[in-house]
Amino acid sequence: MSWELVLWLLALCAPLLLVVQLLRFLRADGDLTLLWAEWQGRRPEWELTDMVVWVTGASSGIGEELAFQLSKLGVSLVLSARRVPELERVKRRCLENGNLKEKDILVLPLDLTDRSSHEAATKTVLQEFGRGFFNGLRTELDNTCPGIVVSNICPGPVQSDIVKNALSEEVTKSLGNNVDQSHKMATSRCVRLMLITMANDLKEVWIADQPFLVMPYLWQYMPTWAWWITSKLGKKRIENFKRGVDSDSFSFKMLKAKHD
Repeated sequence: MSWELVLWLLALCAPLLLVVQLLRFLRADGDLTLLWAEWQGRRPEWELTDMVVWVTGASSGIGEELAFQLSKLGVSLVLSARRVPELERVKRRCLENGNLKEKDILVLPLDLTDRSSHEAATKTVLQEFGRGFFNGLRTELDNTCPGIVVSNICPGPVQSDIVKNALSEEVTKSLGNNVDQSHKMATSRCVRLMLITMANDLKEVWIADQPFLVMPYLWQYMPTWAWWITSKLGKKRIENFKRGVDSDSFSFKMLKAKHD
């Protein structure tokens, strides 16, 4: 094959490859490195078994779903939040639907804002299991604790109780239980991508459906545009809050691709 033909084929394929990548990005629900790890990387089912994971904020939302999916992998759990009844409910769910026994789950009530309680809580976990993997760590641990991988996970809008408990224009009035969250990513999908992040030791990932996913890319590569768009959308979000509806409900509903 002559070099002229090779160059001609490359010139022909390059635009097609660009179009394919653009279409992939438009349907993406995570950054391209994360999605490559999902396709070709290590599986959570291979890498995360026989671990102990301390899940903070485990009483609802992403934390609850993370505990649930980890329990299916046979991962021992420490469940922490302020609401003990909700932690017990999450524990029952993990025992009923996961691959764990009573001794594999420790309910440890914790208020993360009370820093004076952290040391005692950590000692409790170590006494119970002898080791632990934390789902929330500061980046300083990269240098002070060799062998610890810190993953910065940046989720976009996700279906959770945070929206239901958010306040409207009246500080005594919450949005309630009838908030439409269909435009947001399913919590189960978000957590699955989080597990892939953990299994592949990824340093930073962006998780969101389009068009929300495009915003981190704009902030990274076109910050001036990102500021302009954010200021425009911010006004609409405030208006929604004042009306007592989800702040993101107006955003791109017709473009949102469902991921269950």
